[in-house]
Amino acid sequence: MINEDLLFSHGADCKNFKTNEMIFSEGDTPQYYYQIVEGKLKINNFNDQGKEFIQGIISEGESIITPLFTGRSYPLNAVAIEDCKLIRLPKQNYLQLLKQNPELYETTLNFISERMYYKNIMMQSMSFQNPENKLKTLMNYLKDQHEDHSKYSFQIPYTRQQLASLTGLSVETVIRVTKNMEKNEILKIQNRKIFF
Repeated sequence: MINEDLLFSHGADCKNFKTNEMIFSEGDTPQYYYQIVEGKLKINNFNDQGKEFIQGIISEGESIITPLFTGRSYPLNAVAIEDCKLIRLPKQNYLQLLKQNPELYETTLNFISERMYYKNIMMQSMSFQNPENKLKTLMNYLKDQHEDHSKYSFQIPYTRQQLASLTGLSVETVIRVTKNMEKNEILKIQNRKIFF
């Protein structure tokens, strides 16, 4: 995350998005570095049958930067999944900011590397035939981001629909598999929340 004052001193502004409002669409030309101040958004696309596939969910303090370096259009959409407040910095201003603050390259590379790691493990999990392995891969990745790794210490921050869209499964399959995982003491469900 880049210091907000530094972003504003380089020409950033704030923009609010309502739940389900599109931030950018597949095919758009990347114009901004985005940093989430409040709320969550999803990065998604749809297959030929119209089924949504969520590539990732981005929360407060995270950013969208990767397409800025390619010169290509967005291959996916960004949609607010709750009311969001985003800082937007025009692409050229962002690139200038990096040149003037080379220490930010390390932060940027770490962020991009983490996103690539996530995409790689999720691509690998997509090859699994077993839905439980797909869900466990995602849950393990999410839990690894937190300090407490003890059993049932991490609350999965996603709905069953979001878990389905992140793993390519149906909602019904996610419900059935999570109930089975609870029966096998892999996770715990309390008040409709999943603890892993």
